[in-house]
Amino acid sequence: MTQRQVQLRLGVGALLVAVFLAVYAIPAWVSSPSNVGNVILSPLFWPYALAGFTGLAGLGLVFSGLRHEDTDTPVNAPSENPNAAWLRLAGMAVIMGLTMTALPRLGMVLTSMLIFVATAFLVRTRHPITAVVCAVIIPLVLYAFFAHVAGVAIPQGNILRLP
Repeated sequence: MTQRQVQLRLGVGALLVAVFLAVYAIPAWVSSPSNVGNVILSPLFWPYALAGFTGLAGLGLVFSGLRHEDTDTPVNAPSENPNAAWLRLAGMAVIMGLTMTALPRLGMVLTSMLIFVATAFLVRTRHPITAVVCAVIIPLVLYAFFAHVAGVAIPQGNILRLP
């Protein structure tokens, strides 16, 4: 499968998922009281936001796939070591186990940062600097939103206490 085919198929799949979520799944399965004062705190806001972001990502993938020149080179060459996939699967299981043991001790924010970095390097990302930056910024931004805007208590650990 070529890079163009992968991007087109992923884009069309993301668009179909976004339409399914917005048209059927969210209205049918997410209930919301009518007296929610802040629209961001409505139970419908984030599912629709995720559906919209999924649709935007799908559009981006489709346009990128249409612009991409079609070559005959495959996206991923076959692995020389067939056991590498099993080793990555075992590594992911270890990361999941470490997540469960680290959450009560380190807290959700610090654990998320460490697990994000560990997973990025396990799958051998081509953008390690971006992965480390995102591993730090995304949990902090989510913590700031949920703790200070939405008023939701985020579990803190014994090592790090955020304001």
